[in-house]
Amino acid sequence: MTLTIVGSQLGDEGKGALVDRWGGDADVVVRYQGGDNAGHTVVEGGTEYKLSLVPSGAVRGTVGILGNGCVVNPRTLFTEIDDLRERG
Repeated sequence: MTLTIVGSQLGDEGKGALVDRWGGDADVVVRYQGGDNAGHTVVEGGTEYKLSLVPSGAVRGTVGILGNGCVVNPRTLFTEIDDLRERG
């Protein structure tokens, strides 16, 4: 089954919260557009993760994909990946 969450407005509409809620059982979480200008906070196992580029499902071990519509800031991406690796 495929579940797609799309926002029709600019800015913070709560898309990240919906992905966090509904994406818990997903095999893959794909971010298809956007950049690192908006962050999202995920709490998993009592640990808080602050992300702005990496898809939120990654904190649960879900495969995260950044699509070709994403604007990737390499510094942000590698900082977030390093932080996730340090936390296990």
